[in-house]
Amino acid sequence: MVTDNLSAMKKYLGIILLTGLVALNFVACDDNIDPLITDLELSRALTPTRLEARIRNLTTIELTWNLRDDVDHYVVEFSEDSLQFNTIIFTDEVTAEELPYQRTFDGDTRYSARVKAVSAGVGNSKWAAVTIVTAQENIFLPIQDGDIDATEATVRWPAGSDVTHLLINPGNITRNISVGEKAAGMATVTGLTGDTHYTISLMRETKSRGTLTFTTLIDVGDAFRVYPEDDLSAVIAAATPGEVLVLYPGDYTVFTGLIVINKSITLRGLYPFDKPKIHVQFSLTDGASSIEIKDVDISGDGTLNDAFRYNTNSVTFGTLVIDGCYVHDFTRSFIAGNASATTVQSVVVNNTIVNNIETSGGDFIDFRNTYLADLKLTNSTFNNSSTARDFIRMDGVAPANGLSGTGLTSTVLVDHCTLYRVCNSASVSTRRLLYVRFNANVLTVRNSIIAESGGFFSNQTTTTQHASLNNNYFNAPRFFDAAFEVIANLKVDISGTHRTLDPGFVNAATGNFKVTNQTLLDNSVGDPRWLQ
Repeated sequence: MVTDNLSAMKKYLGIILLTGLVALNFVACDDNIDPLITDLELSRALTPTRLEARIRNLTTIELTWNLRDDVDHYVVEFSEDSLQFNTIIFTDEVTAEELPYQRTFDGDTRYSARVKAVSAGVGNSKWAAVTIVTAQENIFLPIQDGDIDATEATVRWPAGSDVTHLLINPGNITRNISVGEKAAGMATVTGLTGDTHYTISLMRETKSRGTLTFTTLIDVGDAFRVYPEDDLSAVIAAATPGEVLVLYPGDYTVFTGLIVINKSITLRGLYPFDKPKIHVQFSLTDGASSIEIKDVDISGDGTLNDAFRYNTNSVTFGTLVIDGCYVHDFTRSFIAGNASATTVQSVVVNNTIVNNIETSGGDFIDFRNTYLADLKLTNSTFNNSSTARDFIRMDGVAPANGLSGTGLTSTVLVDHCTLYRVCNSASVSTRRLLYVRFNANVLTVRNSIIAESGGFFSNQTTTTQHASLNNNYFNAPRFFDAAFEVIANLKVDISGTHRTLDPGFVNAATGNFKVTNQTLLDNSVGDPRWLQ
């Protein structure tokens, strides 16, 4: 035991002695240590780091990179290829104050950019490079009132733009642009067919500079003309199934406030820019298989209940299309099914503005008794509506006609829509966007803005998880944040693609939802009418 203690003490003293010698050695050698390097002297400037390229306004490339204090300026070069830089098409000198740096090019084209640093007294840095594809530009100006007729259309672009010809479809027709038309920024295309959907591309040689779509006016010679002084209810009652009724501009009053449609029929305004005004609610009954309402202003005057309502039991209806309309000031529902054991194949709402539907005693789109197979809401705006009840209700429980669970599916698509102040009920149980309880359902919401809403998608176990893509929620947290409020079975946007940006509406209070937020414009979010 004594021997072990002596051995341990010797080791301990040896360690102390060794430590002291090492310390002494460091002190003795202190004069020989090289001085600390605080400045790195290089023969050339350092290559710019974190070079990033973004697309702004479709065809503008924006470059950013990390700056250094010792750089005098930067050289930027562009080529029209993928990091090859065989032919430089543009060169510029850029100072730190000019970042982010922007340059506008052709649309739908791949470009590469490279940047090097230039510092006084040393060589230039190596290049940092990046490549990106511009979006397809569109320099077409908006269509003006009177530009579209049945057999011709006038298209406009910024005067003096570098353009060569128009490409017209259907038909794949090339129409050259004259020197005078190029200078004026305007050309009239003739020889079109009435009531036909056209796409016109504005070209510069092989590159597209814009695309415009429109539908020519109906050739009134083939349709039944209706004027404001006519009894619209009587005209519809006397029409033959499948007939097209063209309403001339003006104010139409239906004394009963109700029009019954019991046949397939098309009701459309003569001009989309001067919609005929109808003060009426439509009751769809047996025989109304295929209905199209286009370019019409439909008002409930704050007293009528439902804009459209199915009212016949045990019937199979076809398609209801509402296109290019303005529907407003109804007290209960926009579209409803109040018929048991009845099926509606399709409801399509496109390019339409719906305003001030109060949902007092009913949901906004309300199919609690009637089975609706397919609902599409596209390119439309829903403002100050569904404030007291659910936005879309498609039931699969009593009294929903016993069709749920029989192999049928309800499909819902909301695409490129703007929803403002919807689903704002004080009750959690009546402020759902997708109150869909049919046994099988497929739900999609994409490319849409939901703003100023206290609502949420769904809290129903029978509602499937909807597919989401590229949506924006502003002051509408329950649509994307499951932690915001404890709600059982809450469905939120789980896509990872959503944003929460302020759209910067020009004047939402007056119904002007023009978007000013550049990110939303770049990503085409919301009703397209507000993105131009």
